[in-house]
Amino acid sequence: MDSQITVRLNYGVPQPCTVLLQIRAMTDAFQVVTWENTEIAAYKSFRDMPAEEGIGNRIWLETNGDLILTYSAQITVNRPVARMKYLSETPLYQLNAPTVKYLMPSRYCTADGFTEFLQETFGHLAGGRKVKAMAQWITDNLTYDNDSSDGDTTAQDTFDARRGVCRDFAHLLIAFCRSCAIPARIVSVYSPDVTPPDFHAVTEVYLNGGWHLIDPTGMTTPDRMIVVGVGRDAADVAFLTAFGSAMLNEQTVSVTAE
Repeated sequence: MDSQITVRLNYGVPQPCTVLLQIRAMTDAFQVVTWENTEIAAYKSFRDMPAEEGIGNRIWLETNGDLILTYSAQITVNRPVARMKYLSETPLYQLNAPTVKYLMPSRYCTADGFTEFLQETFGHLAGGRKVKAMAQWITDNLTYDNDSSDGDTTAQDTFDARRGVCRDFAHLLIAFCRSCAIPARIVSVYSPDVTPPDFHAVTEVYLNGGWHLIDPTGMTTPDRMIVVGVGRDAADVAFLTAFGSAMLNEQTVSVTAE
């Protein structure tokens, strides 16, 4: 899939502010950025650095007035879609050091409170079959609602409310997987399939010795995802974190596939 991305951010910044951005598409064996450009209207300093696990990049930016930014890129994605149901769980003792933390609770993804439900509903399944069934349950039983959550909403909150946005769907699947001793993490992506166009969050699970993408919203598939970054939960992959006051004026995301 050949895609084009355009992101425009316009934030009012009344006082000098340091901002951490994570909006650039990453490059790996399955995804190649063939061209990209970042335009920023005014800033005091700019520093690019690797993001979590060395996947993607973050930008430290010291503002000089309002933050007005345009990011444009062309990306080719050749990522295969794994047959999830045939993937087996990796024995815990074989997990490498960087993967172990994705078994543990994090700010938005605590595994407590799901054990009985998961055993009753999915206890007869294992590995990829279990992950696929849990993701499908989330797709079928949660309502996508832009007004249903905020920056404090946890996986437990989403489970109780049965509604949320993409990050809430991803957090719930992560919590389900971790409760079943399957490493799972959040992945920020772009996709031409996301409606309305926006930054998107999906889940990645560690099975059969590797990481595999899955979207519990059901909006898109791995071969049509453009990966930006990974983390324990949304706190690690926020597209913009302001250390100071930054007020949204306008924000648009456009993703097209050729």
